Amino acid sequence: MRVPSSKTSTLARLLALPLLLSCLLVSCQRETPQPDEPAVAPPRPGPIPQIVLPDVDEEPEPKQEEPEGPPELPPLFRDIERRTFQFFWDTSNEVNGLTPDRFPSRPFASIASVGFSLTAYPIGIENGWVSRTQAVDRTLATLTFLREARMGPQAEGRSGHKGFFYHFLDMRTGARYDSWVELSSVDTGLLLMGVLFAQSYYTGDDPREVEIRELADEIYRRVEWPWLQQRPPLISMGWYPERGFISHDWKGYNEAMLVYILALGSPTHPVDPEAWQVWTETYERDWGVFQGQEYLSFGPHFGHQYSHVWIDFRGIRDAYMSSRGIDYFENSRRATYAQRAYAIENPMKWDDYGENVWGLTASDGPQRTTQEFKGEQREFRHYSARGAGLSDEFDDGTIAPTAAIASIAFAPEIAIPATEELYERYGEYLYSSYGFLDAVNPSFKYDVPLKTGRLIPDRGWVASDYIGIDQGPILTMIANYRSEFVWKVMRQNPYIRKGLERAGFTGGWLAPPDGPQTSGEPDPEAADASDIGKAQSRSSSREDDKPPAEPRASDPPQ
Repeated sequence: MRVPSSKTSTLARLLALPLLLSCLLVSCQRETPQPDEPAVAPPRPGPIPQIVLPDVDEEPEPKQEEPEGPPELPPLFRDIERRTFQFFWDTSNEVNGLTPDRFPSRPFASIASVGFSLTAYPIGIENGWVSRTQAVDRTLATLTFLREARMGPQAEGRSGHKGFFYHFLDMRTGARYDSWVELSSVDTGLLLMGVLFAQSYYTGDDPREVEIRELADEIYRRVEWPWLQQRPPLISMGWYPERGFISHDWKGYNEAMLVYILALGSPTHPVDPEAWQVWTETYERDWGVFQGQEYLSFGPHFGHQYSHVWIDFRGIRDAYMSSRGIDYFENSRRATYAQRAYAIENPMKWDDYGENVWGLTASDGPQRTTQEFKGEQREFRHYSARGAGLSDEFDDGTIAPTAAIASIAFAPEIAIPATEELYERYGEYLYSSYGFLDAVNPSFKYDVPLKTGRLIPDRGWVASDYIGIDQGPILTMIANYRSEFVWKVMRQNPYIRKGLERAGFTGGWLAPPDGPQTSGEPDPEAADASDIGKAQSRSSSREDDKPPAEPRASDPPQ
C-alpha cells in the first residue's frame, strides 16, 4: 500500500531517530572519557513513566505546564491532620507536658510521644489550630519539666540518668513508671528531635522563646552518648538500674539513624565518626531485592519513617548510599512500593489485602493466640512489630494506617489512595475523635478474650487505642508533604547539620550556599560496595504478654 508522501516523511524521521541517537551516543562515547564512577541520579518522585511516541496521524499535544508544589490533597487529609493534632494537644498533661503512650487507656507517658508533641505544636500554630502563645506555654512547660526532672542511677523516683530518659514515665510525677522500663537510647532520640525542633522553630526575641531555645540546648548538651558505647563504637539500646546495659547494640538498618546523628552532633559528649561507619557496615544483610524493589530493607515500616520525620534526606548521601547510587529518601520510597506489592501478592491470603489496603509496622493487634485460618494454624499477636522485607518479617493480617499515611512524602501516588480506601472501607469503626485508631485486622474473627480493641461482627478486629508514636508520623509527614515544614525548620538546626556532616553526608541542602552543588555527584571518598562489611543480625523478638528483658526501643509494653 502506498503511504501518502507527507506521512512518509514523518514516519521516516521517527524510524531514523533511534539510529541518529545511537550515532550521537557512540560519538559522545568516543570523544568524552567516561568517569570511573557513574553520577548518582536524584531520587525519583514515583514510578518511571512510560514514554509513548505520538501516532504519526496525530499532532503532538502542546506541553502542559507543571503545577507548582505538590498537588492539592483531598479534604479528608485536612480532617486527619486536625484530629491527629488534637490527640497531642488534648491528651498531654498541661502541667508537665507529658504525652501518653496510648489513649484512652493511658497509664503512663512515652518520652517518644513527647518528642512528637513538641513537633506537633508548631504545626498547630501554622494551621491556626492554636495560638503561638498557647503553644509557647505548653512547650515551656514541657522543656522546664525535662530540664528539672530528677536524674540519677536510682531505680525509683528518677526520670532518667546521664541525660537519657526512661522509655515510660508516670504521667503525673514524671518518674520511671515501673521496674521493667528501660533507659532508652532511641526513645530519648525521638524526644530530642522534638526538643531541637522547638529550638529551631521558636526564633523570636520574646524572652519566653529565648528561654525555649536555652532549655532545649541544655537538655541536648547533657546527654552523655559515649556512656552507652559499651561495645565501642556502636551504641547500646539502653540500660536498667537493676541489671545494667542492654546487651544489644544498634546494628543493621533501622530507625537508629537518628540516634547516631544526634550522638555525632553533640557539642559536649559526642561519639566519633567511626560509630556511623561501623554501624553502616552492619547493613549488608538488609540490602537486596524484595517485591521487585532493590533497597535497604527493614520489615516494619516505622524504620523507614521515624528519622525522615525531622531530617530531609533528599539528595544527601553518606558513603554507603553513594556506593548504592541512591539516597535514604529514595530507599524509603522503594520500601513503600515493596509494602504495597507484598499486599497485592498477599502470600498468606489475609482478608482485604490489596492495592490500596496495605501497611505493616509496629502496632496494636488483637491478641497473642494461635488460631486456624483457611486451613492453617496462624500466629496472632497483640502489640508487636509487623513487617515484610528481607528481615524482621511478621504478618498476622493486621494493617496499621500509620504505615501508609505517613509514607505520603515518599510515594503520594500510592499513599493517598490507600488512605482514602482505609477511610471508605473501615472508617465507620476505625476513624474517630483523633483520626484513625491504631490498627485493624479483617481476618481476626475469633471469639477469644482480647487484650485491647473489639470485634466487629463479620468485619474483624479493630483497635480501641491511639498510640502516640503512630499518630506522630501521620501528622508530621503530611506537613512535610504539603510544605516541607518540619524539614525546613530542622535544616536550620546546627546540631543536626553537624551530626550529618560528621557521618559523612554531603550534597543537597548540606552543600555550602555559595559552593558547588554536589547532590548529583558521588562522594569521591565513598566506600565501594564491596568494602561494606557483612551484616550482623539484631535480635529484636518480643514476648507479647510481658515486658522483655531487652525491649525493642520505641515499642510500648505488652
